[in-house]
Amino acid sequence: MVIKSIVLLLISLAVVSVHLADAQQPPKKPLIGVLVAGSPSSMESRINAFQKRLRELGYKEGQNIIVEYHYAEGNYNRLTAIATDLVRSQASVIVTWAIPVTQVVKNATNTIPIVMAGGGNPVEAGLVESLSKPGGNITGLATIQNELTGKRLELLKEAVPKISRVAVVLNPEGEGGVPSQAYEQLKRLAPSLKVTIESFNVRNPNEIDKAFAAITKSRVDGLLLESDPIFNINRTNIVKLAVKNKLPAIFPDRRWVEDGGMMAYGTDLIEVARRAAIFVDKILKGARPAELPIEQASRFQLVINLKTAKQIGVTIPQSVLFRADKVIKDVPG
Repeated sequence: MVIKSIVLLLISLAVVSVHLADAQQPPKKPLIGVLVAGSPSSMESRINAFQKRLRELGYKEGQNIIVEYHYAEGNYNRLTAIATDLVRSQASVIVTWAIPVTQVVKNATNTIPIVMAGGGNPVEAGLVESLSKPGGNITGLATIQNELTGKRLELLKEAVPKISRVAVVLNPEGEGGVPSQAYEQLKRLAPSLKVTIESFNVRNPNEIDKAFAAITKSRVDGLLLESDPIFNINRTNIVKLAVKNKLPAIFPDRRWVEDGGMMAYGTDLIEVARRAAIFVDKILKGARPAELPIEQASRFQLVINLKTAKQIGVTIPQSVLFRADKVIKDVPG
């Protein structure tokens, strides 16, 4: 009887100890997975803006949240493995940049919330039912790439009226590829601007020099570059090739102009990154992606580099300069 009582007492103490141990365990920190098709250097300003907004919202990495950053370095083949690992790690939310990235993560999970930090139209891509009612595990921000691509062609023609043949560089396996709606819009728009367009495909960094060699032989007199992580990673090289060949060019966002490109028109990517952090905050506080309307980016920037324009023999009309959000007159170095 005494032995039995002792055994029961020991069992009771063990159960109490387990409960006390559980009670003393700190709450599990939410894990935020960030999946980017580009490289750390190509995404630095946007990641910094995302992190800063999270801090403003009360989150401190390593203290009350854990954030894992994954970069595919322009290799789309790596995305599936990274997305699978994030799902296995039971991330609380996964943040994606670019439509192809969002598609890969959606294929990996239909339960973990996904926040898009921009990148094309998710309705056209078949990722969500509508912007106002996503209806699944995806929410966040979308950019209106179709309209922006057409606007870029218009601005390039207005900046350099003599242009008649424009090379469109795109990744056919990325979000700006053929037959994309954006490219189809360009083909419809081109006749009204009295220009013809010719597409040049770049699927990986090794094809960039080859594409520019073909562009030079084709005797085009203008260049329009679609947005793609492969291009972002190789911004410096692409800008140098455009300037070397004296091609008036328009690029997807201001970073290209700051690196020496002639002009750019596109979404305010810093603001998009900050807004993405707000979506993460809402989800961590219990909001369901299906009920969070997807925002369309509404802030756009026209940036012009006068030094580059002069270098390639282009005089930008005052009517275009007056509309620019920023005009760069000199580039350090």
